Amino acid sequence: MAEDEIEEAAPAGEGIGAQLRAAREAQGLTLAQVAAETRIPQRHLQTIEQGDFAALPARTYAIGFSRSYAKLVGLDADAVADTVRAELDAQEPHAHHRPASFEPGDPARVPSRALGWLSGLAAVLVLLGLFFAARTFFAPAAELPSLVSPTEAVAADPAQAAPAAAPSAAPDGPVVFTALEEGIWVKFYDANGMQLMQKLMTKGESYTVPADAQGPQLWTGRPDALAITVGGRPIPKLAERDQVMRDVLVTAPALLARAGSAAPAPAASPTV
Repeated sequence: MAEDEIEEAAPAGEGIGAQLRAAREAQGLTLAQVAAETRIPQRHLQTIEQGDFAALPARTYAIGFSRSYAKLVGLDADAVADTVRAELDAQEPHAHHRPASFEPGDPARVPSRALGWLSGLAAVLVLLGLFFAARTFFAPAAELPSLVSPTEAVAADPAQAAPAAAPSAAPDGPVVFTALEEGIWVKFYDANGMQLMQKLMTKGESYTVPADAQGPQLWTGRPDALAITVGGRPIPKLAERDQVMRDVLVTAPALLARAGSAAPAPAASPTV
């Protein structure tokens, strides 16, 4: 449904929370599905739909969560954020005098602890690189010892180094998706938009795409948590990180072609 159609379906004069709820219902989404897509707790989504933004943990969360909600249901995220600020000002007259802070609307944008460690490690590597570069500049005769032993430096036989080719999957074999984690929301539908299956899959649960489905497609927010087999043989996942993927063709030929295009190109043979 287009954005202007969603906005026409939203009831006027009931606040931005009611408009978000109307847009969600127009797309046939439940609060549980929105929570799975945005990673916002369902209780906070209910508070947003009720328009009680002051009840959320902080002003920044009210604005950021509403922005993420609006993006998912097809509304103008900036306009929704401005409206939430106005409603917060009305609910808390003195709230706008507080200093502005970071709005963690999208949980994926909040820096993780692992990212902090990686950033620190990168800084250390940069400093080490600068140290060795300066050492070479001021003492050109000084050479670093080789980090590769003579035996390791000898080129390996290409015939021995080449990995064995994986057996190919049958292009007409059954397509099976298996959840690798708990609560993975998926929706399967055909080319005409008719729903084949929609649910929160439990860990280890599998779904076989009907062989007679016309142009079956997938919509999910966790492609990294779905294992895929074609004709009983595993193929690469649709993605290696969590992201919203929609209208992905999941026929056996399409998935095999997608896996083939994602495979790295073989190394060129050395010239004699």
